[in-house]
Amino acid sequence: MEMAMTQLVTVVAHAVSSSPEDVTESSGSRGRTAFQWGGTISALFLLIMNRIGRRSSMQYTLLVVYLVISFPTVLFKILRGQFGCWVALLAVAANLSFPDIFPVSRFLLFVITPDWVADGLRDSIVGGVFSLIVAILLVVMEIRGIGGFANWECNSHCCGYCLGVLLLFFFTTLYLCLGPW
Repeated sequence: MEMAMTQLVTVVAHAVSSSPEDVTESSGSRGRTAFQWGGTISALFLLIMNRIGRRSSMQYTLLVVYLVISFPTVLFKILRGQFGCWVALLAVAANLSFPDIFPVSRFLLFVITPDWVADGLRDSIVGGVFSLIVAILLVVMEIRGIGGFANWECNSHCCGYCLGVLLLFFFTTLYLCLGPW
């Protein structure tokens, strides 16, 4: 009992005496966390908008690549582990039976990407720049898809897609500005 009290006092004393910089997160990790969660939610929203709207295969592929780069680390490690392998196996089996309903080729990027490529894209400025390029390509493809600025039709799908792409730009820019480079 006395030893437990001594350890508790030591832990509390260390917590009280530590500087605020040790306790709080750095701006780089906050930017990375915002990029991972905000970028993932925005990309998933755009995937849903793409599925509802024009169903562009190229936009879908670009969004999946963006997700590979921005997916939260905890979830990414789960998908790259045994759970991801089993989901990939079931997805491939479902794709063999129902190819129109289960397009799995893009999901396999999460599972089979080599570690050095995945970690290199996710942990460096290259991933942020690549994400920014993907966001720019999404804007260009959407403008081409609606027929350019002359045929601009502002409907709910267009406004939702623009909001999603703006959020992609925001979180990617935040990550690049606050990154620990």
